[in-house]
Amino acid sequence: MNDLTADILGWQFYGNTVQTWIAAGITATVVFFLGLLLKWVIVRHLTRLASRSEVDLDAVVGETFTRTRIWFLVLIALWAGSLALTLPGRMERAISMLAIFALLIQIVIWANAALGSWTRGYESRNLETDAASVTTVRAMVFLARLVLWTVVMLVALDNLGINITALIAGLGVGGIAVALAVQNILGDLFASLSIVLDKPFVVGDFIIVGDLVGTVEYIGLKTTRLRSLSGEQLVFSNSDLLNSRIRNFKRMQQRRIVFEFGVVYQTPPERVEEIPGIVREIITEREDARFDRAHFKQFGDFSLDFEVVYNVLSSDFGVYMDIQQHINLELYRRFLERKIEFAYPTQTVYLERPEAPAPAAV
Repeated sequence: MNDLTADILGWQFYGNTVQTWIAAGITATVVFFLGLLLKWVIVRHLTRLASRSEVDLDAVVGETFTRTRIWFLVLIALWAGSLALTLPGRMERAISMLAIFALLIQIVIWANAALGSWTRGYESRNLETDAASVTTVRAMVFLARLVLWTVVMLVALDNLGINITALIAGLGVGGIAVALAVQNILGDLFASLSIVLDKPFVVGDFIIVGDLVGTVEYIGLKTTRLRSLSGEQLVFSNSDLLNSRIRNFKRMQQRRIVFEFGVVYQTPPERVEEIPGIVREIITEREDARFDRAHFKQFGDFSLDFEVVYNVLSSDFGVYMDIQQHINLELYRRFLERKIEFAYPTQTVYLERPEAPAPAAV
C-alpha cells in the first residue's frame, strides 16, 4: 500500500476514517446479500418440500419468508454496518431504534402471513366436514392478530421512552367512557364471540330467523350474512340475531313429515279400510323413509280425511321432496286401480218444495 492510499484511507469523516467507512459499507452489503440469499434458499427449499408432502408447516414457513421485505433487509444491513463505526450517541440510538422498529414490523408481517397461510389451509380441509371449527379458528386468528399488534405497539412505545404503565392505566379509564359510547358495537362484538364459541350455527348452515331463511355465508365481528333462497344477501347484527329464535336445519338429522288427503264420501267402507295399508306399503318401499302411522282422521266438510306421518332419514330437502313425490304418484296410481276418488271441494244443495195448501171447504 503506497503512502497516497494510506493517506486517503486515513482521512476522517464524522469521526471515522475512510477505511472504517469502507469496512462498514462492506459489512452492510454482505449482510444485505446474505439476507437475500437466505430468503431465497429457505423459500425455494420449503416450496419444493411442500409440493412433495402433505405437511402444512413447510408451506406456511415458505409463504411466511416470502413476505420478508427489502426495506427490512436494508435497515438491518445499515444497522450491522453502523456497528463498525463510532457515531454520536444520539445517532447510534436512532439507528438502533429504527432497526428495532423494522424488526417489530417485519415480525408482524411474518406472523400475519403465517396465520393467513395456516388458516387458508385449515379452511380448505375442514370447511365441508367441520364448519364449526373453521368459524372458531377464524375468531381465534383475529384475536391472535389483535394481541400481536397490541404487544408490538407497546414494545415500540416503550423503546421510544414512553411510560406504558401510565398509558395502560389511562387507556383503562378512557376505555370505560369509550365502552359506554359504543356499547351497541361492543354488544355485537361479544355476540360474535358467543356465536363462535357456542356455535348455534356455523358457516354453511341453513337457518330460519323469524320469517327469513338463508344459508350462513359469513360471521363477522358486527354482522352475520346469509344468502337467501331467492339470491339476495341478508345482513343481521349479531346481537339481534342471538335475541331471535333460530331454526337450524343443517343440524337436523331427519325430518318428521305430516300430510293429509281426503277421499269422497261415496267411497265404499271396505275401500276406506284399505287406505292406511296402502299408504304403509308405499312408504315402507323406500329405504330412506320410516313409516310411523296412517289413520282415518275425521269426517271433513266434503271428504273422509286421512292423516299420515312418516320420517325422512335425511336432512336433505331434495330427498324429502323425492319421497313425497313418490308417495303422491303411487297413491294416485293405486287409487285409480281401486277406483277410489280423491275429494275436492264440493257442496250439495237440497231444495225442498213447500207443500201446496189444502183447498178451502165450500
